[in-house]
Amino acid sequence: MKGLFYSLILATAVAVPAHAQSPGGTLAKIKDSGEIRLGHRDVSIPFSYLDDNQKPVGFAMDLCGRIVDAVKSELKLPAIQTKLQPIQLATQIPLIQNGTIDIVCGPATNTLERQKVVAFSNTIFVSSIRAVVKKDAAIKTFEDLSGKPVSLTSGSTSIALLTARGQEKNFQTKNILSGDHAGSFLALTTGRSEAFIMDDILLASLIANSPDPDNWRIIDDSLRTEPYGLIIRKDDPEFKVLIDKTLVAMMKSNQFADLYAKWFMKPIPPKNVNLNFPMTPPLKDAVANPTDKGV
Repeated sequence: MKGLFYSLILATAVAVPAHAQSPGGTLAKIKDSGEIRLGHRDVSIPFSYLDDNQKPVGFAMDLCGRIVDAVKSELKLPAIQTKLQPIQLATQIPLIQNGTIDIVCGPATNTLERQKVVAFSNTIFVSSIRAVVKKDAAIKTFEDLSGKPVSLTSGSTSIALLTARGQEKNFQTKNILSGDHAGSFLALTTGRSEAFIMDDILLASLIANSPDPDNWRIIDDSLRTEPYGLIIRKDDPEFKVLIDKTLVAMMKSNQFADLYAKWFMKPIPPKNVNLNFPMTPPLKDAVANPTDKGV
């Protein structure tokens, strides 16, 4: 009888349909705590930055807002609170791993190396790693930076890429590391470095919002083309599926294109500067064929 009793319990448990099971991973954490935690950047225009009222805004913040709505709908909990946590390049992955934040709402390159410790959403942007220099500087390639001081942001993929190019082409730079992009750009504008190497769209944003935009130019040479994705915890397929499904639905409708136009093709706060940065062919392809492939 005891064996029959346990057999019935086991059979009942197996018979429970998958959709009736409670959410696990991040969704369970959100449900239990009643809040979702978003990591945001302070100066990564136009993806994630602070406006005049010190409120986090930007393209990635708007995408995360749509994801928050999807989470509320999935869990049937409209009262879920959104908590905002400032992050930097060097802290974004540790804060995801230790559970302080649930999503990195900012520009984050999807690399195979980072995929070993975190997961990424489908691609939301595609950039190229280039350098901003003085307009009249005799610098056209990265090799022209040999022996010169160069600004780099701690934790960025630019560091390893520059090192690899240097080893390949037999040159070295004098690297000046800063905790954020604003500090790296400041090192350039104050003459402590002769170039700042970073994603082209972030460089374009810093130039557009600088006091003298005409003083700077971005070189044509590129270290690599990189896909951006929203960072989430690794091995959490349920949460990733919900995020990717939300993004794909936006890409198939006009919602994604409308948000892109809002932040890249129209005047944006705090200075009402228009970046005039149309979708590139690689990004158009990522929108037409969603993927989370890294580099």
